[in-house]
Amino acid sequence: MAADAKTLKKEAARAALGHVESGMKLGIGTGSTAEEFVRLLAAGVAEGLDVVGVPTSERTEALCRELSVPLTTLDETPELDLTVDGADEVGPGLALIKGGGGALLREKIVAAASERMIVIADESKLVETLGRFPLPIEVNTFGLRATMLAIGAAGRRFGLTGEIAIRGTEARPFLTDGGHVIVDASFGRIPATRAFADELNAIPGVVEHGLFIGLASLAILAGKNGIRTIDAHS
Repeated sequence: MAADAKTLKKEAARAALGHVESGMKLGIGTGSTAEEFVRLLAAGVAEGLDVVGVPTSERTEALCRELSVPLTTLDETPELDLTVDGADEVGPGLALIKGGGGALLREKIVAAASERMIVIADESKLVETLGRFPLPIEVNTFGLRATMLAIGAAGRRFGLTGEIAIRGTEARPFLTDGGHVIVDASFGRIPATRAFADELNAIPGVVEHGLFIGLASLAILAGKNGIRTIDAHS
């Protein structure tokens, strides 16, 4: 199954590469599917494709440098043509859950700076309602417990309950590239995604959350029967 999943990720990445043109300024995502895109992009660069990329994590940056993909920063290039990134879940209207790889803050900043965002994934990531995958929430280390209590209270106001756990261990939590902690909220299905996203945004200790709404314009999903594309406006 692992080999099949890897093949599907590569097929989705290859289809996304078809949307990349010379002269583009690209946002380059984080995670296993995004890494397949980086490898294919590097092959295109080696053959003369003229692009420059903004990586969404130190991990992606290291891979791009290893494979000689030209890079810039968002400060140097604050407006991007296209971001290609993976997702943990793809829901109606191309609302997403992202952050399984721990780079959700930078991923959202880069996606928001892009004219378009293409999501690449295997078809298992397509869901009718977001929330089967635990929702990653990036939080400040100061007041961590108070922030977690506030997240739980926000969930209950929407009828959402479940474990809210620090990623890693309390003694050695996973830290993002920005030095923040991620808590994973196992709320289950989240029907009112936009309203709940606004609720999380209002919590002072929440740096960012993994609900990506209104950012993706196209999803490319690979399955056993081939490639399926979903337009955000279809």
